Amino acid sequence: MLRAVLALTGTAAGLAALLSFKSHPATFAAAPPAAPPATSGPTSRPAPTSTTTTHPAAGKSATASKSPAAAGKSQAAVARTVTGAVTNTQYGPMQVQLTLTGQKITKVTVLQRTDDGSESDEIDSSAIPKLTSETLAAQSAQINAVSGASYTSSGYIQSLQSALDKAK
Repeated sequence: MLRAVLALTGTAAGLAALLSFKSHPATFAAAPPAAPPATSGPTSRPAPTSTTTTHPAAGKSATASKSPAAAGKSQAAVARTVTGAVTNTQYGPMQVQLTLTGQKITKVTVLQRTDDGSESDEIDSSAIPKLTSETLAAQSAQINAVSGASYTSSGYIQSLQSALDKAK
């Protein structure tokens, strides 16, 4: 009888804790507009577009040439780096730096990683490439943690979100 009461009490407490859990709202990074593919060579250049205008005073027509590539260069996005906050985990600090072109994450560099011996090194060497790959694919901090690397994943994601917040 005592076991049944304890099991029922434990179940009720667990259910209450589960129902009171509040998660953080999802934040999504805006995807940048797609840029035309960059190619080189004489056959890949876009043909210039021509516009004909009439000068009102002279009554003559003039043809102006404007290349789409020339127009795009003035609006080219500049690469910039943003460093996230250092996040302290149970096994050491984590800090990431992002390289962004416009609003697109193009590179993730881990500046500090957990440093609690050879086991941390082994975990980080497999987890960080996975986290980086997911970051580049998701273009946000809404990525999955790596199984077996909970602290590394948590620190990485927190520092990543910090860098994204600074980039806005």
